[in-house]
Amino acid sequence: MMTEATKSATLNRDNWPIAAAMINFPGVLPDGGLVQDQTVEQWKQSLDLVVDAGFTELDPTDSWLRIADLSPERLRGFMALTQSLGLTIPAISTSRRSVIDPVHGDDYLAYNHRVIDTAAEIGAKAVCFGLFGPLTDAQKKELWFWTADGVKNPDDPAVYQKAVQRIRELGKHAEELGIEVSLEMYEDTYIGTADGAVKFVNDVDVPCVGINADIGNLVRLHRPVEHWLSMIEKIAPYLKYWHVKNYMRIEDKAKNIYLSHPTSMALGIINYRIAIQKAIDCGFKSAFLCEHYGGDGLSVCAMNRDYLRTILPK
Repeated sequence: MMTEATKSATLNRDNWPIAAAMINFPGVLPDGGLVQDQTVEQWKQSLDLVVDAGFTELDPTDSWLRIADLSPERLRGFMALTQSLGLTIPAISTSRRSVIDPVHGDDYLAYNHRVIDTAAEIGAKAVCFGLFGPLTDAQKKELWFWTADGVKNPDDPAVYQKAVQRIRELGKHAEELGIEVSLEMYEDTYIGTADGAVKFVNDVDVPCVGINADIGNLVRLHRPVEHWLSMIEKIAPYLKYWHVKNYMRIEDKAKNIYLSHPTSMALGIINYRIAIQKAIDCGFKSAFLCEHYGGDGLSVCAMNRDYLRTILPK
């Protein structure tokens, strides 16, 4: 959460909000219990690690903890904890809670409305929604889940319009509360390509609704994908809250070989120095969220945060 002083100042490399994602902390504990049911002191054990990694911003990603489903008393306890640790919350991200899920879509629509209300209550300025479904059994068996096909948004105009209408409904709710909505790019969804994401946002047609340029989700795929720079050039005018991560990518088109693995932002195929400058030139001024899969993801996120500080404007 940006303070009033920060909001009134020009964003630069020293004060730009860069949050830690909680994807490196599972929502299901080794004993089968849920983070959702933990005590404040138990939450503190995880957040202490985030603080030790040097973060001052946090996104309580809902794969870890659904703060929008906490009781008022427990939400106050969570916020008191973050404040005591010097953490602020610029945004709340959701994961695999698509408003067009064929089974849970209605429930997820209601939940996403609660996320917006909770963001406004705690002073967060953005929420992130996606149209991607749950991991399939095949994906759960892979070392990297993105190497197996996942749930695809159907090629059905009626379902597409349902997605547009429901995101528009969420966008209008968010707009009333001064919250921005960022839609996460993800393969095989209506916002799974640059062209598709731009079309979808224009079809929604609510000013506070934009694109989460999480093109790391795309360059990691073991199949042909659009060049990262071409994607950025198309979506830069629409960018809101931005999940950032990077991958090494090897292509041998003649042999139909496409391989990837996670790496730090500075070393991967996406040149974030160029991508972020293009976004800023188009007026981007939202927070970043550092993500990483594999190894000590939290430490890599901290490295990525420090890298961002070197390429953001002085």
